[in-house]
Amino acid sequence: MKELEEIFKIKIDNPDLFKRALTHPSFTKEKGLPYTENYERLEFLGDAVLKLVSSNILLRRFPDYSEGDLSKIRSIVVSDSTLSKIAHSLNLCDLIIVAPHEAKQGVAHIESVCACAFEAVLGAYYLDNKLKQLIPFLKNVLMPYIEEVDKNFEKYNAKAMLQEYTQSLNREIPVYKLVKETGPAHDKTFEVEVSYNGKFVASGVGKTKKEAEQQAAYGACKIFGVI
Repeated sequence: MKELEEIFKIKIDNPDLFKRALTHPSFTKEKGLPYTENYERLEFLGDAVLKLVSSNILLRRFPDYSEGDLSKIRSIVVSDSTLSKIAHSLNLCDLIIVAPHEAKQGVAHIESVCACAFEAVLGAYYLDNKLKQLIPFLKNVLMPYIEEVDKNFEKYNAKAMLQEYTQSLNREIPVYKLVKETGPAHDKTFEVEVSYNGKFVASGVGKTKKEAEQQAAYGACKIFGVI
């Protein structure tokens, strides 16, 4: 709990909440504990807290943006990919409690697990009556990603842009294919190819399939002159 307080700079009054927020389902399953003792329910709440706070930040940061533009930015900022990066930068993933056999496989550092734990901690702080203190913390950690997405939006929205372009031509959609997967379970690298009308267009590499697909789509958009 002391390490968690140091990370968030917010005092903890109910430690049990945060123990649950950092407990992976594999641990409760192995120990025969109720499912309510892992982070899943708190993650559900934390997801809502994150969307509320990030929406407020976006509204204030971009007073002239449409609801659609704000939604697109928010969807990227609150994605597992971004939340995992934040969790890793805070060293939060090192605090996740997993079953011993899962720990050996590096499960605590998998993107989706880190993102879930981060959201669960937000939910725990909300129930611990710390929303007021949580808002400035989230603004501080989210703002660099918000600015990055706004500045390089085409890079993050390439899949949607590519599909819109190809469908405007002949209603055909791009096809993504995973061609290579390397590395251990907790640190994989994926290579994806995108084709259109049965022909290869571009490839992309990323730490997740989605990231690799976005990179491939970005390359395709550049080839087609969309970007």
